[in-house]
Amino acid sequence: MIASLLLSTLLAAPVAAPRPILVEVDASEAPRRLFSAKLHIPAAPGPLTLVYPAWIPGEHGPTGPIADLSGLHFSAGGKEIAWRRDPVNMYAFKLDVPAGADAVDVALEYLSPTEGGVFTAGPAATQQLTVISWNTLVLSPAGKSSDELTYQASLRLPEGWKFGGALRTASTAAGRVEFAPVSFTTLVDAPLLAGAHLRTIELSEGPIAHRIHVAADSEAALAAPDAVIAGWKRLVAETGAHFGARHYRSYDFLLTLSDHTAHFGLEHHESSDNRIPERSLVDPETRLLSLDLLPHEMTHSWNGKYRRPAALMPASFEKPMEGELLWVYEGLTDYLGLVFAARSGLATPAEFRESLARVAAETASHGGRSWRPTADTGVAAQVLYGARPDWQGRRRGVDFYFEGVLLWLDADTLIRRSTNGAKSLDDFCRLFHGGESGAVKVVPYTLADVTATLGMVLPYDWAGFFKERAYTVQPQVNLAGIENAGYKVSFAEAVPPITKARESVDELVDARFSLGFIVKEKEGLIPDVLPNTPADKAGVGPGMKLVAVNGRRFSREVLRDALRETKASKSIELLLDNGEFLRTFKIDYDGGDRHPNLTADPGKTDLLAQIIKPLTPEPPAAK
Repeated sequence: MIASLLLSTLLAAPVAAPRPILVEVDASEAPRRLFSAKLHIPAAPGPLTLVYPAWIPGEHGPTGPIADLSGLHFSAGGKEIAWRRDPVNMYAFKLDVPAGADAVDVALEYLSPTEGGVFTAGPAATQQLTVISWNTLVLSPAGKSSDELTYQASLRLPEGWKFGGALRTASTAAGRVEFAPVSFTTLVDAPLLAGAHLRTIELSEGPIAHRIHVAADSEAALAAPDAVIAGWKRLVAETGAHFGARHYRSYDFLLTLSDHTAHFGLEHHESSDNRIPERSLVDPETRLLSLDLLPHEMTHSWNGKYRRPAALMPASFEKPMEGELLWVYEGLTDYLGLVFAARSGLATPAEFRESLARVAAETASHGGRSWRPTADTGVAAQVLYGARPDWQGRRRGVDFYFEGVLLWLDADTLIRRSTNGAKSLDDFCRLFHGGESGAVKVVPYTLADVTATLGMVLPYDWAGFFKERAYTVQPQVNLAGIENAGYKVSFAEAVPPITKARESVDELVDARFSLGFIVKEKEGLIPDVLPNTPADKAGVGPGMKLVAVNGRRFSREVLRDALRETKASKSIELLLDNGEFLRTFKIDYDGGDRHPNLTADPGKTDLLAQIIKPLTPEPPAAK
């Protein structure tokens, strides 16, 4: 009896919560791309292995920038502790905690690059702004789940800088911001944007706040047009109407405007990290190049964060991820991103159609589709993201994005046509990604879950549908969705607006759908040559430089004129520099200047117009 009472008392006794890991980040030297951090990590005496985050969610690979970790020191009680790197796992550091110590102190630096790198390993700071990606500045005890570890972070910024992000602020004093304790999972999932020129815009009213924090290298670049802000607000309304629930406490867009940081979008559950050129808001041409970026990254809060392939959610940042279902995770998101851009007014119907035409034409140009299925580009994503641009047409890149757009458009139009418009992919999304609104959580899924939910919308052999389109080698591009929507991919001589903007902003000439390559204007460089195109058949290769066209020095206008003349001349002559060796290539070609677009099929219903029809009433101010 006494033993029983003692056991009951012990079981009822409160268990002390584990002490949080403290991390103090000093970003005061961000303008010179130098960051430092101090960590206080509770630990018992004996062997200890600390690891740097390797597999970063949303980056789909071991992209943790371990090579840029510097100035590493471990100590306990003020005394230095010797350490050694694991000889196999470059992200792991081994040490012995001395007797009597209950914690290890760590000092480290992160050397942010000026160029190169993938995602958060790329350039992230300028003289005027920075993005704080916590995974670049922390270590954690090996073998621990990221959910079971608690971190309490603080941050010091350059004087006068403001910041924004999803982390909750606990206190601010003497230039130091302290944040509320969160799990390690949440910390890595909550980057911060800071800068001397930062503007925060509220995008919604009600119990769930939506904000966008915009930082730029100049004050002038922050002047977002009213129509763009209205589109951002409409995006919030449209996503809510589409999915039927929100699985976050609030949502913060982080928008970096700079020509000196990496350019990409990275999803997080309660925020997104979006980085684009400095004049993307104030220059209409530049703005055209990122119409669907914010819609894409916000969609990930439902598709990729709340619902996530089980193989893409390991327990810690040490464990590898498997990308087989990235054609769902990224492909469906890419499709919905285009749809939401149009529904919210961030893109016009014509821009939506041009984007679809470009997706179809680019995807068709990848000869690598003749030897590897789309699912394999997901499995191999961890190596394809960092692959060189040369020979990409033969290799295939991360094609699960564009292939996914065409696949999910195919599924959407199949449902709409089979049900006479009574059902659509919207219904699948509400069932699969909806449920009840509430706090952040993750619901994993398998392919069987996807097919079962689609079967609830439309009874069909969805397993066979996906096997054919994603898991089988398909030399021909999937145009069924476009054709079922009432359109055909055609080619015209006129350069469409988004392509024209890309050429102007990036200083290049797009001749992919005529000769088979893009050429950079300043140096004449041809980064890649698409397989089975006239240039490929003539022997032109990646890395060559275009010197002259038909005997005249290369320029955009000269090349465009020569392409148009091929309808009569039936050929074009290029002088190319191949590593100091000059050679003239005569290319047999008579197709003129060609660019993809969608042509309506008068005998079919326009389903694209139905797909991009807004679900919410147009706000009075936008009418």
